Amino acid sequence: MWGGRFAEGPSAVMREINASIPFDKRMWRQDIRGSQAHVAMLGKQAIVAAEDAARIAQGLEQVAAEFEAEGVPDDLSLEDIHMLTEARLSDRIGPVAGRLHTARSRNDQVATDFRLWVRDAIDQVEAALDTLQDALLARAEEHAATVMPGFTHLQSAQPVTLGHHLMAYFEMIGRDRSRFADARARMNLCPLGSAALAGTGFPLDREATAAALGFDGPTRNSLDSVSDRDFALEYLTCASQCALHLSRLAEEFVIWASQPFGFVSLSDQWSTGSSIMPQKRNPDAAELVRGHSGRITGALVSLMMTMKGLPLAYSKDMQDDKPPVFEAHDLLGLSIAAMTGMVESATFRAERMRAAAEAGFSTATDLADWLVREAGVPFREAHHITGRAVAKAEAGGVRLDQLPLDALQAIDARIDERVYDVLSVDASVSSRTSFGGTSPVRVREAIAAARAMREEDGR
Repeated sequence: MWGGRFAEGPSAVMREINASIPFDKRMWRQDIRGSQAHVAMLGKQAIVAAEDAARIAQGLEQVAAEFEAEGVPDDLSLEDIHMLTEARLSDRIGPVAGRLHTARSRNDQVATDFRLWVRDAIDQVEAALDTLQDALLARAEEHAATVMPGFTHLQSAQPVTLGHHLMAYFEMIGRDRSRFADARARMNLCPLGSAALAGTGFPLDREATAAALGFDGPTRNSLDSVSDRDFALEYLTCASQCALHLSRLAEEFVIWASQPFGFVSLSDQWSTGSSIMPQKRNPDAAELVRGHSGRITGALVSLMMTMKGLPLAYSKDMQDDKPPVFEAHDLLGLSIAAMTGMVESATFRAERMRAAAEAGFSTATDLADWLVREAGVPFREAHHITGRAVAKAEAGGVRLDQLPLDALQAIDARIDERVYDVLSVDASVSSRTSFGGTSPVRVREAIAAARAMREEDGR
């Protein structure tokens, strides 16, 4: 393809290090789409004769059918998917295939293909995250009133409901979807027509090409067009943040599935056994999701380092932009699917959750709040009084709501029998009625609002 300048061919090592076909062949559909739009515009603008443009378009359909049926071969001599597609086209329709590359460089071609691929990847992630949110909503609704301990520092803090806990992840995933949508909107400009770096003298209709490929318009600077990989970095940034959220949920499942907690039993579909210990039931799917977050974040750092310090416009370093994006996308898709399956099929053990919530003095804040509200005690003093009550209950091996009234009044005479209305875990969660709180009433309202918003958005 570029041998006219060179007397000798590349060495075997050069051929291998220079070739990207083993990984960029994943973009063959996008490469065909970009070429179809380009040649249609060339024909319309009379840059290429109409009959030649029609032959090229027909030949591209044939090449696409072959790739679909037979796959894309790793032909290192043709370097990349762009040269391979053009070579296959030449085999089918002869020398007229050479007209396809008029007013186009591999620089703007790959920039366009890669944007198309990342855009398609975002659409796939969006659909997968939508399904995960469906699962979270369904299980949250099922457990809107299921009491469990809420934690800070992994220590029992205050009672919450499982529905409230799951809705926290619904919110996280919603922010992830918003970030992906923002990234998609920002990247949706078409580089095709920027050529190598300076534009072209041919009378292109870049607006038509952009519209044919579903872009909002053409990019505005040819130098930036061929050297920009912000869209790939943004995709990886969004993927990394999403992977961190998935990892946090996975860690919850790992902890909850352990015998000391026993809050959840994962289905056989999402568990493995041990080669030596017959009793084991390992949450390997959750652990792998947790592990994948490191590899996805590593992909972001990898591409950042590749792009660091590159002068305008295109440099061969940028050939290494695609492997980290491809790997991260594959891992993210697996992680979302795995977490969706675990959420959908998990058996939550409500009785264990309730027992843990009752065992950790998690209603201590309710006692302090009662003293403030009913006895007019300043909160700092109420905090101190409650701490003494917790110490007495702990010494006696009982819950706060099991302390007799005389024991509480011995700590502070302002406490009366009404305090028992707030010391149970059910009373505690029911009292948290502030907007966004854990009260089952508020949880069900949040679920209803989420469903209504999704219906408005057509989800």
